[in-house]
Amino acid sequence: MSRPTAPEVLRVGNASGFYGDRFSAWREMLDGGHLDVLTGDYLAELTMLILGRDRLRDPGLGYARTFLRQMESCLGLAVERGVTIVTNAGGLNPAGLAEALRTLAERLGVPARIGYVTGDAVDRPGALTANAYLGAFGIARCLAGGANVVVTGRVTDASLVVGPAIARFGWSRGDLDRLAGATVAGHLLECGTQVTGGNFSFFTELPDGGRRPGFPIAELYEDGSSVITKHPGTGGAVTPETVTAQLVYEIGAPDYLGPDVVTRLDTVSLSDDGPDRVRVTGVRGLPPPPTLKVGANSLGGHRNSATFVLCGLDIEAKAELVRAQLVDAIGATGLEFTLARTDHPDAAETEAASALLRVHLRDADPKRAGRVFSAAAVELALASYPGCTLTGVPGDASPYGVFTASELPQSEVTQIAVLPSGEHLTIPAPTVTTPPQKHLEGPLPMRNPITGGPSSPVPLGRVLGARSGDKGGDANLGVWGRTADGYAWLRGWLTVERLRELLPETADLTIERYELPNLRAVNFVIRGLLGEGVAGSTRFDPQAKALGELLRARVVDVPAALVAAPTPATVSSGVSSAGRR
Repeated sequence: MSRPTAPEVLRVGNASGFYGDRFSAWREMLDGGHLDVLTGDYLAELTMLILGRDRLRDPGLGYARTFLRQMESCLGLAVERGVTIVTNAGGLNPAGLAEALRTLAERLGVPARIGYVTGDAVDRPGALTANAYLGAFGIARCLAGGANVVVTGRVTDASLVVGPAIARFGWSRGDLDRLAGATVAGHLLECGTQVTGGNFSFFTELPDGGRRPGFPIAELYEDGSSVITKHPGTGGAVTPETVTAQLVYEIGAPDYLGPDVVTRLDTVSLSDDGPDRVRVTGVRGLPPPPTLKVGANSLGGHRNSATFVLCGLDIEAKAELVRAQLVDAIGATGLEFTLARTDHPDAAETEAASALLRVHLRDADPKRAGRVFSAAAVELALASYPGCTLTGVPGDASPYGVFTASELPQSEVTQIAVLPSGEHLTIPAPTVTTPPQKHLEGPLPMRNPITGGPSSPVPLGRVLGARSGDKGGDANLGVWGRTADGYAWLRGWLTVERLRELLPETADLTIERYELPNLRAVNFVIRGLLGEGVAGSTRFDPQAKALGELLRARVVDVPAALVAAPTPATVSSGVSSAGRR
């Protein structure tokens, strides 16, 4: 009797989660074990602004130059080992990066077949950059056309994984559940080590304390399911909790909108599949929306900043004196003051006794934001509060950007796949679409079986994990319970009203609340917290990356039974990942 054939697996790794990620990761992933595809994500809203400014200086630029340097030592190795490379490092100029890669391949004597995807640039008057978020079928067409390297401009981050899966398994636009499953795998891989223990709430429980997490791998199957893992012997860990942390990162409603499919995040199921292996199943998909997201960056003006050190007594009065003096000197327009009470009473050292007054100025006039502001701040050195000092001398003004998001009908954006042969193929827009669904806050909180007993005042982070991030001017805050009882309490206790109390800076903002019971998680979207987006923000935490940790540090009354309950082990078994096949 013949043995059943093992299901076909597509092994996709990731070697970059952002422009500036670990330079050596491409080589580490190629050397670490078998891969079919290796992806690299370089683009974010701020990155597009950076690339736009590069292109202003040199029209031949506009792509992630780091990637080109990384390929100096990795392109030949990837081709030799049969590993396909897919990256959005093309940024604003995928054709330019493709040409630069061809030149590199010829110099190295590497038989690279390079394709690229373009068509994402759209017209937005006054914008420095404006790009639609394209889908995965252009990538798939390049791969079907013989490419072993595919460069894209602005595609959705998950498309870097979905495209190879379409090409390998022959999926069509109607395979919505499969596309949705691959989208979840792509979302899990797109931020690199954030799914293997990086930026993880419970990093102290990781085998190596989170010192050098390995980059992730998704094993994709024809039915759209996947296993998230990493190379044996690398740092960090892959557990249901590290995967949950990435799943709730930078999301909104449970219907996760994409150009090829709407992925229902409330259908995702995670299960332990062995040491450093988490299986992802059950993902359902709906037809994509009729529109594409368009992200635009424009230059908003110029800005500058200075930080005054206020030591000892009368901190508030000292801060008020600086405020009055600067307003008298240059006027109030565009000035922002933030006082961080980092001082401790009766401290024996200057640093411990000091608070920080951060002053920002934004203005259309580079002279006022630069030389005028800097001079006004420095001139207070001998004429202001006792002990007046700055952390550093403010410099020239720097330009800042403003990010805005809009929509454009899919039919008005022409995605082009350029094959290694030079042939240009138009990728048709989806013909079956579904308007985004309205969402309510969710069902009423269920009765909590562990309330009513004794409680203990402890930091929320003792029983809850969190991860937060930015989407333009909005922030998301995903919170999960470590146990079923922890989620039952979280779901009934952490309402929008209570979140406003715990995070006062959100009190006057619109907050949306969504439940993800399969993940034991609740996601909040806080509209307008980041103002004009990361490039224009003067907030201490401009991308809201620390918002989740701020919430976890708040001390509240938690049911004593929950505090005393054992928490899940971060490592799924005592077997070392290095000991697996």
